Amino acid sequence: MVKKIILNLFFLLIFAVIIFFAFLSTIGIETNRFNKVIIDKIAETNNIDVDLKTIKFKLDLKDLSLYLETNKPVIVYKKIAIPSNDVKVYLDFLSLIKTNLKIQKISIDFEEIDIKQINKLSKIIKPSNFKSFLNNKVLEGKLTAVIEIFLNNEGGFKNYIARGKIKSLKVNLFRDLKFSEVNLDFFADKDDIIFKNIFGNVEGIVISNGDVKLNLENGIKLTSNFESKINFNETILKKYSEKLPKYDFTKKIKLLNGNFSNDLSINFDTTYKIKNFNYRALGKVDKGKINPLKNIKLNFLNNEIEEIFFSNLKFDVKFSPKKYNLIANGEYSFNDKDYLKFDLENVTNNDSLSMKINLDYKNDFQIDFINYKKPKNALAKLFIDLKNKNGLLNINNFNFTEGKNSIKINGLSVKNNKLLNFKKVEVLTSNNNFVIENKKKITIKGNNFDATNLSKSFNDQTETEMLKNLNSKIEIDFKNIIVPMSEKLKNFKLIGEIEKGKFVKISSKGDYGGNNFLDISMKKDKTTNKNFLEIYSDLARPLLSEYSFFSGLSGGKLLFTSLIQNEKSNLNLKIENFKVINAPGLIKLLSLADLGGLEDLAKGEGLSFDILEIKIEKNKKYLKINEILALGPSVSILMEGYQDEEGITSLRGTLVPAKTLNKIISKIPVIGNIIIPKEVGEGLFGISFKMKGPKGEIKTTINPIRTLTPRFIQKIVDRNKKSK
Repeated sequence: MVKKIILNLFFLLIFAVIIFFAFLSTIGIETNRFNKVIIDKIAETNNIDVDLKTIKFKLDLKDLSLYLETNKPVIVYKKIAIPSNDVKVYLDFLSLIKTNLKIQKISIDFEEIDIKQINKLSKIIKPSNFKSFLNNKVLEGKLTAVIEIFLNNEGGFKNYIARGKIKSLKVNLFRDLKFSEVNLDFFADKDDIIFKNIFGNVEGIVISNGDVKLNLENGIKLTSNFESKINFNETILKKYSEKLPKYDFTKKIKLLNGNFSNDLSINFDTTYKIKNFNYRALGKVDKGKINPLKNIKLNFLNNEIEEIFFSNLKFDVKFSPKKYNLIANGEYSFNDKDYLKFDLENVTNNDSLSMKINLDYKNDFQIDFINYKKPKNALAKLFIDLKNKNGLLNINNFNFTEGKNSIKINGLSVKNNKLLNFKKVEVLTSNNNFVIENKKKITIKGNNFDATNLSKSFNDQTETEMLKNLNSKIEIDFKNIIVPMSEKLKNFKLIGEIEKGKFVKISSKGDYGGNNFLDISMKKDKTTNKNFLEIYSDLARPLLSEYSFFSGLSGGKLLFTSLIQNEKSNLNLKIENFKVINAPGLIKLLSLADLGGLEDLAKGEGLSFDILEIKIEKNKKYLKINEILALGPSVSILMEGYQDEEGITSLRGTLVPAKTLNKIISKIPVIGNIIIPKEVGEGLFGISFKMKGPKGEIKTTINPIRTLTPRFIQKIVDRNKKSK
């Protein structure tokens, strides 16, 4: 019986305790015993003035702590009124017994605060640049928060924790660019501020699932990750370019739609200057368009690249002050129709750049040097592995393939647009099959080489400058060379030496077939630093096809000699026993002159010439034509002139029929002593002409003459003396 009574009393006690704790934790015990003590303590510790109304003594079951609670208190901090729902003051239980009240923690649940009040509340917030941001950049929004202030045993400030929500926030980031419709949760203490569940919009950008953490120890360390959806059209991008005029990328991008995952970290020093930062973005661009600030024009492309389009582009990009990494793969196009695959790896570190790109290619592509032209719609593959450091470009690998055609380059080094070195070049096309290697000397060997456009490269000053740093001995061995005018050169061999990108020593020979040969030799006089070049060819036309002046030339043997010293050279060209067939310029000249040679040209039989001699002085910017003399059975011509650095050609000369010349020569009493008697000059006629203009646009004017100059007659006489 006693046992039962004790058991009932125990359960009754337990029930009473439960009821007591339930009552204490919910309703509480109303008291005003501690009002003055709490008000004095709060004012003493934190410069907070509190007007407490009804106070209830309660129990926090979670922490098993006693606290005092009051609703709708009037709180003033540093003369700033702070609206609040309630205040909880957590007490040290033992201090209650000793009547020496000690406050452990103060919890304040604020009412919703309009963002316009932030300017006043910002006086309690550090650092000062954050305060400036709140005062000047925050435009709209609502804030709800709970702040817990922790005190030490002496009643001084120890720490604080703030948590809450911000909704409908609008922030002016810069230049009227606004971050709006922002909602987030936050948590803060004296060392960290954390923003979570960030959602909002910047013009053309939707931010979601964002987190930001600010660590305030020893400056500020910011870390953030967020999702973003970008929808940039030309109208939005134009606004960005106006607001960010210093950043060229805003002008290049014309369209960008995609989804991105972003990670950001920034370290500020104690003065809030950026010490370091890292940014990473992963995502996919559904559609993109870039317009280069300047159209991309490359020598091997027929058309300039004005627009680049992207589709289904997956990427991983990382930024830091001294490093930039990009991995991307997707599809690209130059016309927004034919999209082709590509892969890209790019690492930029300080002054160095490493890149690997692998792509499909359909547009035009041509290399004049080997007379290769890719069909426009043929699918080619291009792989490039390169590195650029301090202006030194190293192409480790270049691999271009299209059907059975391929071009491979290894170990190519270029600086300031000048070739420094290369290891190996392999060329295999329908007309080319050769390998170039650079070891102790340069060797070029192969079965076929298409040299149809080779003379263009010799005349290209840019390509000559590019080879300026090349110094080496060289050997060339080709079984077959395709030369201009559909001629072929077999078993071509050359041994030589190159200094500063130019030949200084050559010994070579090739066979046209039919007992026709090509011989080239060059020697250097080290004492005078002069180069002597001599070219002999049993066929003249293949070597002259690039020059419109010789258009229509057929047959003839060619001898070319040149004396080269530094940037100056004296050139002499002699062609014997040739014809001119269907030469438009000469037809026009003869028709205007009304000379008999026109009939031969019109019939396609051509005008025959015994000899053509050209003497030229040339330097880097100017070409002076001292003399062009052509003698033939129908017509003879004597000319002189120049060509300037802009390509303007100017020629003037005299053209006369052979019968007139023969008549003059027959009446000269002493060969070599030219005196034209009056009776000889009477009745003579010829043509004085001028030819001037840029390439392809040379205009011709003529003027009939009655007498010939002694200089012209002297040239004819001298030529006849030599022929005898």
